[in-house]
Amino acid sequence: MKVLLIYPPCLEDRLREEDIRAVPLGLYYVGAALKADGHDVDVLNWYNLRNAPEKIRESLINRNPDVIGFSILHANRWGGIDIARVAREVNPEIRIVFGGVGATFLWEHLLTHFREIDFVVIGEGEDTFPNLIRALETGNTAGVGKIRGLAFRSAAGAKRTPDAPLISDLDRLPDPARYFEFQHVSSTRGCPGNCAFCGSPRFWKRRVRYHSPGYFVRQLERLHDRGIRFFYFSDDTFTLREKRVIEICRKIIERRLDISWAAISRVDTVTGNMLRWMRRAGCIQISYGVESGSEKIRNGLLKKNISDRQIRRAFALTTGYGILARAYFIYGNPGETADTIRASIELIHEIRPLSAIFYILDLFPGTALYSDFMKRAGVTDDIWLKRVEDIMYFETDPDLSAKEVLAFGEQLRTSFYRRLPAFAEALQLVDETALYRAHSDFLSRLGMTFTHGDYATREEIPGKEKTAETLYRRALAYHPDHRAYLGLGLIRQKKGDF
Repeated sequence: MKVLLIYPPCLEDRLREEDIRAVPLGLYYVGAALKADGHDVDVLNWYNLRNAPEKIRESLINRNPDVIGFSILHANRWGGIDIARVAREVNPEIRIVFGGVGATFLWEHLLTHFREIDFVVIGEGEDTFPNLIRALETGNTAGVGKIRGLAFRSAAGAKRTPDAPLISDLDRLPDPARYFEFQHVSSTRGCPGNCAFCGSPRFWKRRVRYHSPGYFVRQLERLHDRGIRFFYFSDDTFTLREKRVIEICRKIIERRLDISWAAISRVDTVTGNMLRWMRRAGCIQISYGVESGSEKIRNGLLKKNISDRQIRRAFALTTGYGILARAYFIYGNPGETADTIRASIELIHEIRPLSAIFYILDLFPGTALYSDFMKRAGVTDDIWLKRVEDIMYFETDPDLSAKEVLAFGEQLRTSFYRRLPAFAEALQLVDETALYRAHSDFLSRLGMTFTHGDYATREEIPGKEKTAETLYRRALAYHPDHRAYLGLGLIRQKKGDF
């Protein structure tokens, strides 16, 4: 059969396009499973076709698929519905399948209210989706009800089959790098955490499964051979097993993969030895969820369960090994006040992150906070019939106003950016000769960010050029670096000091 797998657009534009432009990795895995079954499969990244219905129509007419599968995170569910409606107009016989975390938690709502959707894959799709395609291909519609992990519409309304078992041996899955190109990769599935704002605990059952280091690095190698040099390691927590992380890094080094990569971690799962190996293998950034400087909010309400001491230690270690430590903060939380925002600012000043992202707390289906909201407000999933991407927590809390929450965000960002040069100046790198070249690379990258990257246009950051020059000179004190020489040359050219 001819199958299109589509990542549809969100309702709203983003200030940071990179937040939404990457096709979810699961779509490539499903595509690989279908290709291994002999089907004609294309993966289409339509994240930027929000206002292009005619282009969508033309593409669907030309491709003429039998089945379309949509990857629904949540904010893009209306994008999927809109494209499904066009597809149904083009071909009334086409079969429409929704999947992904957003569809999993809203399967009944979607099937009840949107006749364009025929099926919803619940949970992992690598087994369920091919089983569905086989049933459709052979005309065995009666067998659909026996496929685990599937929801569909019956005479009695929306119904679902029992959950499919989680795939225990991830290495048995066909490697999508054989068929597709992508930068977001993952060596694991799941997270042991139980954060109240995250859908992972319910989606993955707080169980972590692992690709073998060999499978994962072979995937990187295939993508590297296609010309890809930078990767996002999108594991919820890449650093859960130190021995395994080091083995992955060893293999990257042994195979001489000239790559750089960013990872995601928790502050309570990193060690100095692990970070040393990660840096040697090309890691340039680790993102940590700090969430709040208030322990009551961070651990009592958001269920993050990390201490200030662990946060301070992780940021000092990560930066020390020449890896940019990025902090995620959430504001507009239950119980947020000027005092809790001040606590977050104080923590930022202590840990000195070299990058920080600040998000307003959102409520998404599948999270503990969303379940609590439904009970408090006495609402059902039908609130999503409104053409909106999300619901911000403060909109449900009479003790918080939009004006107040926006002011909190401005305080956090302004404080961070104003102190950023001081954070860069305070950098202390471990004195290991084997890392000198990596240190030079790290410092020159950071310097370039102040003059030509994300920070160059931030008016709140004082002395950007001076900070960059200092970083370039520090870089060259460790090792000759092309980026540092270029940066210094550009600064001198700007000053007329030829």
